[in-house]
Amino acid sequence: MASNLQMSPQVEQIHGEIRDNFRALANGFQKLDKIKDANRQSNQLEELTDKMRECKRLIKEFDREIKDEEGRNPPEVNKQLNDEKQSMIKELNSYVALRKTYMNTIGNKKLELFDNGAGVSVPTAEENVQLASEMSNQELINAGTKTMDETDQAIERSKQVVHQTIEVGTQTAATLKGQTEQMGRIVNELDSIQFSIKKASQLVKEIGRQVDSFSLLPCIIYFPSNLCHGTKLSFPVIR
Repeated sequence: MASNLQMSPQVEQIHGEIRDNFRALANGFQKLDKIKDANRQSNQLEELTDKMRECKRLIKEFDREIKDEEGRNPPEVNKQLNDEKQSMIKELNSYVALRKTYMNTIGNKKLELFDNGAGVSVPTAEENVQLASEMSNQELINAGTKTMDETDQAIERSKQVVHQTIEVGTQTAATLKGQTEQMGRIVNELDSIQFSIKKASQLVKEIGRQVDSFSLLPCIIYFPSNLCHGTKLSFPVIR
C-alpha cells in the first residue's frame, strides 16, 4: 500500500526514513535472539530503543506534514496517508511491547545469576516473544503507548533535575559574587583606615615638634633680658 501512496517529496523522505528504521528494528530483534550474554543483550536493546525514539519523532513529523498538506490533497489521499500513519504507529507499538518483553527476560536472566537453585522457573525469550505475538493490536497499542509515555515522563523528570541544578548553580554564583563584592568593600575600608592612621601619626609627630619648640622659648627670652638690666658676666681669666 505504501508504494502506491501519493506523497509530497518532503513526506516521502520522512516516510522512507521511518521504513528504514523499522527494517533496522526487525533485524536488531532477530540478532537479539542469537545473543546469549545478558549484558550484550542489554547493549543491543539500548540501541534498538534509540531507533524506536527516532521512529516516534519521525512519525510525529510525518503527521505534521500531512496535516499541513491536508487542504491541498484530495480526501482519498488524506485518508490513505492517515491510514499509513496509524499503521506505522501500530508497528512501532509492537516493537515497544517486544522491547518491554525482552527487558523483563534480560532482568530475569541477571537475577538468575544470583539464584542458588531455588527451583524458580524463568520464562525463556521465545516464550515471552510468543506471548507478545498473541496480543491483539489494541493491546499492543496500549502497551506501547504506556511504555512510551513512561519514557517521556522519565525524560521530563531528568529535564527538571537539570533545570533545578542550573538554578542552584546560578544562585550559588550570585551569592559568591555578592560575598566577593563585600570583601572588596572591606578591603577598601581597611585601606582608608590605614591611611587615616598614617596621617594621624604624622600629625602627632608635628605637634610633638611644635611642643619642643615652645619649651625652649622661655630660655631664649630670659637670657637677653639679663643683659639689658646690666648684669655682669664673669668669665675666667686666661693667662
